[in-house]
Amino acid sequence: MAQFDMEVLLAQPRGFCAGVDRAIEIVKRALETYGSPVYVLHEIVHNRHVLEELSARGARFVAALDEVPEGAVTIFSAHGVAESVVRTAEERKLFVIDATCPLVTKVHMQAQAYRRDGREIVLIGHPGHPEVEGTRGRIDGKVYVLSTVEEVERLAVDDPTKLAYVTQTTLSVDDTREVIDALVRRFPKIKGPDLKDICYATQNRQNAVREMSESIDVLLVVGSPNSSNSNRLRELGSRKGKPAYLVDDPRDIDPAWFGQSSRIGVTAGASAPESLVQKVIARLRELGVATVTELEGEPENVVFSLPAELR
Repeated sequence: MAQFDMEVLLAQPRGFCAGVDRAIEIVKRALETYGSPVYVLHEIVHNRHVLEELSARGARFVAALDEVPEGAVTIFSAHGVAESVVRTAEERKLFVIDATCPLVTKVHMQAQAYRRDGREIVLIGHPGHPEVEGTRGRIDGKVYVLSTVEEVERLAVDDPTKLAYVTQTTLSVDDTREVIDALVRRFPKIKGPDLKDICYATQNRQNAVREMSESIDVLLVVGSPNSSNSNRLRELGSRKGKPAYLVDDPRDIDPAWFGQSSRIGVTAGASAPESLVQKVIARLRELGVATVTELEGEPENVVFSLPAELR
């Protein structure tokens, strides 16, 4: 295999956000406190390596609550769940620990407040994503889920003067700006949260990739295929005109992606562990990377407290 003389630029910030950190710590603490097994509804976060590590410690990931023995310790994932799921857990006397990201909970509360004001809700997000389904299931009444300007143009509502929108947190201001602008054009009386309420971590990671794109030849995004924010980072690299690849494992890396003296940008989605980033860099060093430069970026000091059951 040819050895190249390549350079890595490492994005900052990258990887775990405060909500993911908290969710993973909740599973670990629950296992320490209550013993194995602990049941987790859906993937706690969207990363295969994280799930494998937690499974080895005794976590059991389930698709539905009927897979959980009555009375068992059960954790709701960081993406949040519908009200019906909460009721089912109560009926089955499950001991629930809620790992929903506080920023997702904030979206639930915003949507519920708009609903109490008599407004129909537009949820900007991807249908079928666990966060979107959880948010939709927290709203009593009609919810329109959409993610494109074309869908806004086709949207038929009961009362154009009584609308509000909220957004999936794993979309950034940039991901949603065009859709929000289209909603405001069509429905001038629509209400929505301040743009600063959209997830800080998603926006920061995209800003870092946007800046880095000016200086690289190819972008690697460390993350799993079902990670929404990882896919958005890869798409952003492509929109900036750079070949961009999602890397779930160092073995995914194809040397044919790089030239003799490529500058490789490396970032990671908010659910990808730093240990995996370092394994990717180790593989790139094997392929001829000589220098790794960590770029400066927006510092993140957000920490979310653990649920009362685990403090």
